[in-house]
Amino acid sequence: MAKKAKRAPRRKRHPIKEGVILLLLSIVQVITFSQTAFDFSQGFDVNLKLLLCFSVYIAVEWLYVIIMKFVFKRINFEIELIAFFLTGIGLSVLGSTDPDSIINQSVCIILGIGIYTVLVWILSDIDRAVALRLPVGIAAILILVANIFLGSNINGAKNWIMVGNLFSVQPSELVKIAFIFVGAATLEKLQTSKNLFLFIGFSAACVGILFILQDFGTAVIFFLTFLLIAFMRSGELRTVFLAIASAVLGGLLIVKFKPVVAKRFAVYRHVWEEGFIDAGGYQQSRTLIAISSGGLFGLGLGNGALKNVTFSSTDLVFGVVCEELGLITGLMILASFILFCVFAVKNARMSRSAFYSIAATAAAGLLLIQACINIFGVTDIIPLTGVTLPFISRGGSSIMSCWGLLAFIKAGDVRTMLKTYGEIRKK
Repeated sequence: MAKKAKRAPRRKRHPIKEGVILLLLSIVQVITFSQTAFDFSQGFDVNLKLLLCFSVYIAVEWLYVIIMKFVFKRINFEIELIAFFLTGIGLSVLGSTDPDSIINQSVCIILGIGIYTVLVWILSDIDRAVALRLPVGIAAILILVANIFLGSNINGAKNWIMVGNLFSVQPSELVKIAFIFVGAATLEKLQTSKNLFLFIGFSAACVGILFILQDFGTAVIFFLTFLLIAFMRSGELRTVFLAIASAVLGGLLIVKFKPVVAKRFAVYRHVWEEGFIDAGGYQQSRTLIAISSGGLFGLGLGNGALKNVTFSSTDLVFGVVCEELGLITGLMILASFILFCVFAVKNARMSRSAFYSIAATAAAGLLLIQACINIFGVTDIIPLTGVTLPFISRGGSSIMSCWGLLAFIKAGDVRTMLKTYGEIRKK
């Protein structure tokens, strides 16, 4: 018999090191940050506050990667690098739209990275995570209930708790982390329908309280995330259709009895019409004008007009990005959220437990859902809801929540836990 030809040895892959990517990212950030930190129109003017915050942020990026790589021996940094890119874009745009908030936002970014790091450690032990589901779930409900009595009504929604005159907290943002944590931990071992009904009850309580708070945008995000988690674990379309039917009925009642919501639906697809363009459709029409005027590469940070419109640093921030940094940057932002989902789905096939698969996919799905609701709302593809753009919009609670959600995607990657990853590679 003829001898079988030997296979040519596979070439070892040499992936681009995270240090090179981070260096390129830092260079881009220095270029964008300098557009608002330095003003050359009237001599040489330096905004020391912006310069300090930008410098600290870049230093934190490098410090995180160095510590995780050389101290904790981490080998996967794709998720963090994407998040650093998005957070950097948000910080640079904030320097253009609302520079007075830059210090608070920078502090919350650092806190968010800290929450992310601690959560990754907590999630590394499945038994520890499952044991924490009950206290986390109870804490989430209590926080939302406290919001009913302590919350301040801002822009029609009672979703903020003011702590003196120092700062404000949006509890619903932080409850997003608990929502996925409880859902994934409860459904991790689904022997009967009991756990599914427990999660349905928890979800109904969260969404119901959000309706009482009139935070309908966040309620929609919670509901869609619930559908994703429930379907992933049960695979029953009947449960999903029943939930959707209930939501449609609730939505019709809201539109009928809540004039603010009904007004948004009345404006939908009519923002250019007389009577709407300078009234209910003012924000969307100006956002569309800004996106078109920015072209592919933008007008430069600080040179746009949309930053002068109310909520430019929160609800309309995608329009500011496209106007000042270009449509290409806007599309890169949307692609980043899609990449989170790609990583989560890819890693789900090798996850150590159903908990990690559900949590990672749900977290990535929530971020993508929220990003789409924000982008499609301000561009009049769907009715405007007023939710923030993850990682980009101004808001301390929002940025901490986004980094916290990222921990589920990170924990779902087996490479995060070197021992487990080594065992899988040997097989």
